[in-house]
Amino acid sequence: MNNSILKKGVLVLFMFVLGLQTQAQTKNITTKALPRVTILATGGTIAGSGESATKAAYTAGKVPIDILLSAVPQIHDLAKVKGEQIAQIGSQDMSVEVWLKLSKRINEIFKENSADAIVITHGTDTMEETATFLDLTVMFDKPVILVGAMRPSTAMSQDGNKNLLDAVMVAASPNSKDKGVVVVMNELVFDGRDVTKTITTSTSTFQSRNFGPIGLVYDGKVSYYYQSLRNPVKKFDVTKTTSLPQVEIIYGYADASPVTVDALLTTNVKGIVYAGMGNGNFNAAVGKSLENASKKGIIVCRSNRAGSGRITLLNEVDDAALGFVVGDDLNPQKSRILLMLSLMETSDRAKIQSNFFKY
Repeated sequence: MNNSILKKGVLVLFMFVLGLQTQAQTKNITTKALPRVTILATGGTIAGSGESATKAAYTAGKVPIDILLSAVPQIHDLAKVKGEQIAQIGSQDMSVEVWLKLSKRINEIFKENSADAIVITHGTDTMEETATFLDLTVMFDKPVILVGAMRPSTAMSQDGNKNLLDAVMVAASPNSKDKGVVVVMNELVFDGRDVTKTITTSTSTFQSRNFGPIGLVYDGKVSYYYQSLRNPVKKFDVTKTTSLPQVEIIYGYADASPVTVDALLTTNVKGIVYAGMGNGNFNAAVGKSLENASKKGIIVCRSNRAGSGRITLLNEVDDAALGFVVGDDLNPQKSRILLMLSLMETSDRAKIQSNFFKY
C-alpha cells in the first residue's frame, strides 16, 4: 500500500477519534456547566386539576411535583432539576408554619451547596406574601424564584407549563444573582418586595404598581432592566423560629366602627396594620381605638387600601404623638409580614420604623 495513502488513513482515523473525544469532553463540560435547580412545590393552581378542560372549576394542589416536571421536559436542557414536595395546598391556606418550613429548607439547601438556585411552585392568592417573607428571611444571595399559574394543569389554555419553563430559565440565568426573591409570571420578572396580585382571574394579574417589572422572559432569553435599591439590608434569621408574633390587618372605610380594633385589644395581638383610606387615614372613632392600642404596647402600622403609593410620616396624622409607624409603600399584607418579623426582635417603634424605611 502506498505510504502516502496509509498516512492519510491514519490521519483520518486519528482526527475521527480526536473528534469523538472532543464531543465527549464538550458534552461532559456542558453537563457540568448546567446550574443545579431545586424545585420546591407547595401546590396551588399550577398543580390544580379539574374535570373539564374548558371549565373554570378545579381543585388546587392535586398534581404532585414529579408529574409537573414530566410535563415540561425542556427544563432539563436548562438545568439539572430535581423536585421536592413541601406542601400540597391552595395558597389561600398558606400559613406561617409553611413559610417557616420553606425558609428553613431554602437556607439549608444553600448552606449545603446542593443547589445553585431554587424555584418554588405556589398558588397565586398569597404568592406575594410568601415572596416578601422569603425575601426577608433567606440568608443567601442565590436566586429564589416563585412561580404559579392562573389556570389549572388540566385546562385547555393552561399557563403553568410555560411559566415553569420561564422560572427555570430565570433560575439558570447568571444575571439572576443578587436580585433577591423574584416572581416569574406571564413572561415577566417581578421583584418579590413590590409585586402584587391585581386581578382575580387574568393571567396578567401580577403587577408592581409603583415601579413595574424588573425584567422579562421571551424567546428563550432573560433580560433585566433595573434592580430595586430597597432590597433588605437586614435579614431576619428564622432558622430556629417556630412561631411569629400575632399581627392583624384592619380595613378602613367610610363611617367605620372601632369595634374590630376594640376586639383585638382583648387578644394577644402584638401588632395592627391599618389599611387606611387615602394616605392611611381613619375616622375619629377608629383613631381613638388605635391610639388606645398603641398605649397598650401594640404596634400600630398605617398602610393604605388604595393598592399603590406610599404612606407619609407626620402628614395628616401625628404619628409621633400617637406612637404609630408607617408602612411606606408596602401594601397591608406585606406590611404585616415585616411587622411580624420586626416584632420577633424588638418592640422599639423607632427601630421598627427604620426597618420599613430600609426595606
